[in-house]
Amino acid sequence: MTNDELLTFKKQLESMKASINADVERTLDTLTSQTGNIPDPNDRASMESDLSFELRIRERERKLSEKIDEALQRISDGSYGICSGCGQDISTQRLEARPVTELCIECKTKQEMREKEQGR
Repeated sequence: MTNDELLTFKKQLESMKASINADVERTLDTLTSQTGNIPDPNDRASMESDLSFELRIRERERKLSEKIDEALQRISDGSYGICSGCGQDISTQRLEARPVTELCIECKTKQEMREKEQGR
């Protein structure tokens, strides 16, 4: 992989991380600005449902943020774009589709098949 490609992926990952952090800040602002007294039970239930959904999204983003940090570390240590399963290069197209990936498409397919067989 060329240095220009690595720099492009690094910028993309950093942009993803910044977007996640902005979403977290927006969620925190929303949580701290909401008043706690909503007398109508339907309105309160709707707000709680929305909050629950928002928190589930933030949890998924937290996990993605960890993967982004790991990918940035791989860029730093020179192992980005190398499959952790077989040691072969991960295709640029795969990295463009999923820049946090650690597995080439073949190894990912095998992993998914094993998980399916194990009933996960």
